[in-house]
Order: sequence, then C-alpha cells, then structure tokens
Amino acid sequence: MNLLRIVASMNPSAGGISSGIREIHPYLSELGVSTRIACLDDPASPWANDLNGDIICLGPTNNRYGYKPFLTTRLRELSSAADVAIIEGIWMYHSFAGYRALRDTKTPYFVYTHGMLDPWFKNAYPLKHLKKWLFWPWSDYQVLSHAAGVLFTTEQEKILARQSFWLYKANEIVAGYGTSPPPLDQTRQLSLFHHTFPHLHNKRIFLFLGRIHPKKGVDILIESFAKVAAEDPTLHLVIAGPDQVGLSLSLQQRADSLGISDRITWPGMLSGDLKWGAFLSSEIFCLPSHQENFGIAVVEALACGLPVAISNQVNIADDVFRAGAGIIHNDSVEDTINAYLNWNSYTVDKRRSIASRSKLLFEQRFNFSSVAKHLIPILSSCVN
Repeated sequence: MNLLRIVASMNPSAGGISSGIREIHPYLSELGVSTRIACLDDPASPWANDLNGDIICLGPTNNRYGYKPFLTTRLRELSSAADVAIIEGIWMYHSFAGYRALRDTKTPYFVYTHGMLDPWFKNAYPLKHLKKWLFWPWSDYQVLSHAAGVLFTTEQEKILARQSFWLYKANEIVAGYGTSPPPLDQTRQLSLFHHTFPHLHNKRIFLFLGRIHPKKGVDILIESFAKVAAEDPTLHLVIAGPDQVGLSLSLQQRADSLGISDRITWPGMLSGDLKWGAFLSSEIFCLPSHQENFGIAVVEALACGLPVAISNQVNIADDVFRAGAGIIHNDSVEDTINAYLNWNSYTVDKRRSIASRSKLLFEQRFNFSSVAKHLIPILSSCVN
C-alpha cells in the first residue's frame, strides 16, 4: 500500500503530530506500507532528509494559516502515486488544500483530527471559536464531510468532537494512537538523571512532564502536592517542560507561599535519555489537566511501567481506569488532593502491582506496533 500523509510541519521540536508520524513510520513500513509525507516546511530544513527521504517539503510559507500558492496542484500530483491519504490535523491550509486536491481523484483520504474538535477550546477561547465558525461551513466542514473516514485517537475524543459545531458530518472511526517503547538502556538513563539531578537521589518523585500551560492544571498540581508533601519529607515534585506562556514565575511564587519551593524542581524541557531517566526515577506521573486529547507523556509513562494519576479530562482516562493502571480524579484541587493522599496510603506491593498493569496497558493498547496493525485495515477498506 502506498500512503500519502499531509501535515503542516515535520519539525521535530513541534512534537505532537510530527512525533507520531515519525514513530509509527517504521512499523507501517515493516507491514508493507510505503509512506510519503508532504509538509509545508522549507526544503532546507535540517529534518528535510529524515525518514530515508520520505519527507517532501513543499514550503516555506510566510503566514500563520500556512497558505501556499499551487499547493493543491502539488498535492494532486503526489496523490497520483498513492493508494490512500491521511490529512493530519485541521484549521490550517494544508487540510483544505488536501481536500481540494483529493476530492475528485481516485485516492480516498482520511482525516486525523488530533483533538482539534474538542469543545474545551470553544469554552476556553470563545472569540477564536467564533472566528473558526466563519470558516467552518466552507472549509473544514467540507474537509471532514467528504473524507472516507475521520480518525479519532479515543472513543471519548469522538464523542466530544460532536459538540464543537452544530454543523457536523463525519464517518467517525476510532483508530487509536500511541508511541514507541522507550530505549532499553535503563541503567544509562537512570545514571544520567541522577548525575544531572543528584539532589533527587532517594526521593519519592511525583513527575509532571509536558508544556507548562493553563490547560494542564499545573496550579492544581502544586496546590495538591503541598498537602501530601507534609506526610513524607522524601516526597519531591518535578515539573519538567517548556513554559510557552510565561506561567512559571507565578507558579513558583505560589509554591513559595505554600512553603514547598524546596520540594519542587523545575528542570525545563527534558528529552532523550534524560527524559526516560525522569520516568524511570519517579514513583507516579501526574497530569491534572483540564483538557487532553490523548496525552503522549501519559503513554510514555505507562511504557516505563510508571503508574499515572490523571484527571478524567484526559481522553485515555477510561482505558487507564479499566486497566487499573493508575488513579483517575476530577480536575479540581480537592479531588486531586484525595487522589495523591490515596496513592501515598498504598502499600509498596500495591504500587508495584499498579506499575505492572501500567506496562501491560501500554503493550496492549498504545504501542505503535499494535496501532499500526489496527490502522492498516481501516485504510485498506477504501483501497481498490
């Protein structure tokens, strides 16, 4: 099968969509799928030759919408060699151009929404939602309604997508999502983390790893940790991730006022072996988010056998609950405190049991090798 993926950017630093495409690429290849990836990056980008040259850079663009003259023509040319296509994400020109390029061809296309229809954005940013409404009927509504299928990572994401716009039509398919297993050199990863952060050795670490953003509930995390920290002086909170909106200073000031500033480490963004070392050194992964389509960091934690404490607004919360791989709570301070106190009351044996179920859940549901096997029949269903 020849697959064409259409995405705004393959910049590795963007994470998210580009990361998922990169990680599933070899698994699809092993199963006989030849993939080409069309993006709007500059051909001179350092990553332009990644994935054995399967990335086709059609940019650059000089506008936020990603408009590029003749993009429709180029995508139509590329689609002539493809059996099927996937448009990755909406709200930018690559999705509309992909729809225009493919709608009258013999190449069926699917759309992965990647959480971009979650109604949380409608409530959190009503002015932005109004702006999208002006475009919706003639742009992204058309993209979705003419697709062979609209792909969702979870059942919860599929249900929530119906609430964003009253004008909505889609052939909904839950295709799943995931990540790759961590590298196997745990000894080196642990050693690197402990060498970099020696003050964390022999600490019971609560780990947050992700963007420091209002929707992530980091303020809830700090308030809740302040309550449980009093129970054990070895408890320590690591808040790792980039601050894209200037939130860290106010959060650090709040931690200081709660008297726990010396119980929190802010290492910034962690990657590579240092990131995996953080997962392996921690006791539980925490994400009291107000909205999370999938939560790659949650799945990475599960892959390391790390139990998770996540809010019920993380769309894989039901999977975690059914598997007994962690604690699910409301995205409020009170419920998060109770979740952390409950965890702290567990015996060592119970925590280990939850950890073993965490890894099993990853292997069964979120390992990209499994996701690829599930995705291929979905795509093949529309291929002549």
